[in-house]
Amino acid sequence: MEQKADIGLVGLAVMGENLVLNIESRGFSVAVYNRTVDKVDHFIQGRAKGKNIVGTKSIWELVAALKTPRKIMLMVKAGKPVDDFIELLLPHLERGDIIIDGGNSHFPDTTRRTNSLEEKGLLYIGTGVSGGEEGALRGPSIMPGGSPAAWPHVKPILQAIAAKVADGTPCCDWVGENGAGHFVKMVHNGIEYGDMQLICEAYQIMRELLGMTAGEMHDVFEKWSRADLDSYLIEITRDILAYKDTDGLPLVDKILDTAGQKGTGKWTSVASLDLGIPLTLISEAVFARCLSAIKEERMEASGILHGPARFVPGDRQSFLNDLEKALYASKVVSYAQGFTLMRAAAGEFKWSLNYGNIALLWRGGCIIRSAFLSKIKEAFERDPHLSNLLLDPFFREKIETSQEAWRRVVSTAVLNGIWVPAFSTALNYFDGYRNARLPANLLQAQRDYFGAHQYERIDKPRGEFFHTNWTGRGGDTASTAYVV
Repeated sequence: MEQKADIGLVGLAVMGENLVLNIESRGFSVAVYNRTVDKVDHFIQGRAKGKNIVGTKSIWELVAALKTPRKIMLMVKAGKPVDDFIELLLPHLERGDIIIDGGNSHFPDTTRRTNSLEEKGLLYIGTGVSGGEEGALRGPSIMPGGSPAAWPHVKPILQAIAAKVADGTPCCDWVGENGAGHFVKMVHNGIEYGDMQLICEAYQIMRELLGMTAGEMHDVFEKWSRADLDSYLIEITRDILAYKDTDGLPLVDKILDTAGQKGTGKWTSVASLDLGIPLTLISEAVFARCLSAIKEERMEASGILHGPARFVPGDRQSFLNDLEKALYASKVVSYAQGFTLMRAAAGEFKWSLNYGNIALLWRGGCIIRSAFLSKIKEAFERDPHLSNLLLDPFFREKIETSQEAWRRVVSTAVLNGIWVPAFSTALNYFDGYRNARLPANLLQAQRDYFGAHQYERIDKPRGEFFHTNWTGRGGDTASTAYVV
């Protein structure tokens, strides 16, 4: 009798190939399929040669090659391709079989697919996979959600291939029902946008204001990688700054300053607007990429619009110390906003998210992995109902000891015309969040003046609304009070 494979995988692009090799290296057999079947032959005869990997040339052949309940992982482009492959698979699957979407799908699509497939007697998992090519091969961070009944069947495989932290705990655990896994991956990617933008602004300050060379900046990031800012993104920035082109000059200086994006940062910002959460730093990071993309316009504007005369801070090392603290404090704000968004989503979609476990999932394998995340796990262990990371004793002390340096960096950058949208919005969020009184009382008066939208009073119970006839000509009719 022919031996059946433990799991099937569709999509032999970079992530798919490396995940297959990772799975096989952990003792599991894998059947693979790709729409362009030549890729199957190339893979089987190349990187997969001699390994416990079976190449198939059709969906039917793939399904027939698997043990039951069948587990099939899709590593294809998000959106319509996922739906297309699900439709191709459906006629060949039986009750209890499992489809796993390992791409960057939008979480509402995952919720829809989970519900649809469960109605047909099938199980569905939408899982974020983070870590890029190297992570896929050596151990990524994996964030599965969807049909809870599917988890026991895929848990041994997914936890075996995931990254491990120092004590051996896998960076993979069940996140929650329907779209929860892909929502958490979306927030991960949004935080990644914020982290990258903050690092780029620190680089811009060092380059434009302090006049530092790539080599000098490499030394700074090397130092930061051995302290509180230790993270994968700090490490790769250090390495990038040291990399020389064929002529011996820094390659980074020759790369065009226009950034791309695939949409997950935008999805995070849109979700924050839908849920009413001030995700200011990640949203600024998305807009920063949009601004970078209009290169020709910026080139033209640079010859017309002029900024202030610049002054260089007197003590470079002292300013770099301030910059390190400002980067850390801004990073705290980014994560605080991200976890607040997940808390709001859990309430809206009835998910039971374990925020400490989510921080653990991100401690290894993924793009935002850092020593910093262990402190977030500890914060939620101290208080599982923590409403905002800024209120945790550890992070509160960090912010309080960093804020003078943070303010010096932001004010110096602004006075010198250095572009720092993420640093400044992080500081503004902190100042807004810690302020017991914001000017929204005037805003509500304005809304009531022109649109009779009503307001609440500080001397009356919450939920009781009032309208004033500000001009004497408006009458007493008021608009219904509601919040979108």
